[in-house]
Amino acid sequence: MNDQPICVTCGVQYADPRGDCPICDDERQYVGWEGQRWTSLNELRKAGHRSALAEEGAGVMGVGTDPATAIGQRALLVRTPDGNVLWDMVTYLDDDLIQQIEELGGISAIAISHPHYYGTMVEWAHTFDAPVYIHAADRRWVARPDESVVFWDGDTREIAEGLTLINAGVHFEGGQVMHWRHGEDGKGALFSGDILQVVQDRRWVGFMYSYPNLIPERPKTVRRALSLLEPYDFDRVYGAWWKRIVFTDGAEAVRRSAERYLDFALDDGAREV
Repeated sequence: MNDQPICVTCGVQYADPRGDCPICDDERQYVGWEGQRWTSLNELRKAGHRSALAEEGAGVMGVGTDPATAIGQRALLVRTPDGNVLWDMVTYLDDDLIQQIEELGGISAIAISHPHYYGTMVEWAHTFDAPVYIHAADRRWVARPDESVVFWDGDTREIAEGLTLINAGVHFEGGQVMHWRHGEDGKGALFSGDILQVVQDRRWVGFMYSYPNLIPERPKTVRRALSLLEPYDFDRVYGAWWKRIVFTDGAEAVRRSAERYLDFALDDGAREV
């Protein structure tokens, strides 16, 4: 069933027609300037959207859409000997994309960083017979409730051998990142979505409560996230958009980025420019 309503602005699919999109009404997002608009998978297919796959790293395949929809993020297919995990989500899905992913080994599990990227996650879950891991703190944002959605509590959850979800709590209370212990030839990789946003200068990451509305994250939340990430080694940080990657020394990049953020956020005095 591909006619279920999808918000044009955030790309999230709802179970039934409605007049509003609570995810976009929230202060972290926005309603498009032309007002609330809706589309569907069938309409996106008719409009000429196509899937876009490209390697983003060793064992990491980017999954996007051309032209991009909604926020424009790409997902990442993490390929492991124990099965592939799809990190984050795109809205678009068609038969060609399904076939390409099946040829890469399919999908054993899906994990999504935060509600802005929920997209058509239930369509994907049904297509590939894969559970979707969402932190329980973000339960209320799930727009299409389904048995395929697995809510987890606590700070960490291992979803496959060497793949661990971490509830960093930045951007959304349930905001999660994923650590791959075996990534980068054993040096480790972190998949951050925009919970830790890989910024234009790809040596750094950012921490925001709202990106489009420029609301900074609370310092105590950033400190908690840094503490939870401390035990994990990772050389790369994969962000939410094509090539938004910290290519080396990722753990140090996150640490120094948090220190810089807190230095600016908590400073009362004037700064030299």
